Amino acid sequence: MRLIASALVTLTLAGSASLAQAQSPQGQTLKVSYDITLAGLPLGKADLSSSFNGAKYAMEGRAKLTGLAMILTGGKGEANASGTLAGDAPPRSTSFAVISRTSDNQRSVRMGLKSGRVAKVEIDPPLEPKPDRVPVKAADKRDVVDPMSALLMPAVASKSLTDPANCDRTLPVFDGASRMNVVLSYAETKKVEMAGYSGPVLVCNARYVPISGHRSERPATKFMQENKDMSVWLAPVEGPRLLFPLKISVRTMIGMGELQASLWSLDDGKSSAPDRKAETSGETVKAEAVP
Repeated sequence: MRLIASALVTLTLAGSASLAQAQSPQGQTLKVSYDITLAGLPLGKADLSSSFNGAKYAMEGRAKLTGLAMILTGGKGEANASGTLAGDAPPRSTSFAVISRTSDNQRSVRMGLKSGRVAKVEIDPPLEPKPDRVPVKAADKRDVVDPMSALLMPAVASKSLTDPANCDRTLPVFDGASRMNVVLSYAETKKVEMAGYSGPVLVCNARYVPISGHRSERPATKFMQENKDMSVWLAPVEGPRLLFPLKISVRTMIGMGELQASLWSLDDGKSSAPDRKAETSGETVKAEAVP
């Protein structure tokens, strides 16, 4: 399930340009609320908030299972990430943290990065050693982005935000334990209407390519590696000139998993849809930046 959850998060989703291109108005914030379903059944809700201040960004997210899934597992989680944007280059993460809870266990990951390199990782409790776990090499921790920052996809320089070329990219993701590539390619362009957004979206096909840290003999790993039924719908965000997932679809071993945006608000959050308050817990995991 960790692999499937990671895939859902990281999907949600060349060249150089001046730093000024990535700058956005002071205090601009994008808030997106998602409904989570699995095999067509409601599974839970997630809320993501991404703030942009000049070249800097900060992201916070909370997810919670609902209904029967909540009764059976008590599942919920929260995450945060921060870093900088520079033109059409991938985000430069500086910190990432995530904590997941069920009714009978909890795990947290804290990671600090510098210039695209992982400098520090703390996983509590540590992952159990397994004979089929592919070792993570030092090179696998360079030129990477954390799973949350990977959702921010800067537009290709000189291209419009909805140019199909914006789909064609590879996201080099490291989640603290495993290194993977998420390879995107253009499928089609659609027009959508929802609370807070109406307009075109890019539909990108996605492929999961494990590099290291994964368990090579697990059926779930092999299934995801061969999985050709994954996609992400990207909506434009004008200020920082980037694209952000409106919908993420991943076929799992038990059915199609989807994150579908139900509310989208930019800047002042003007929307007729009610603001969903995420449940807070007594403990909040904090990311650790590397000086």
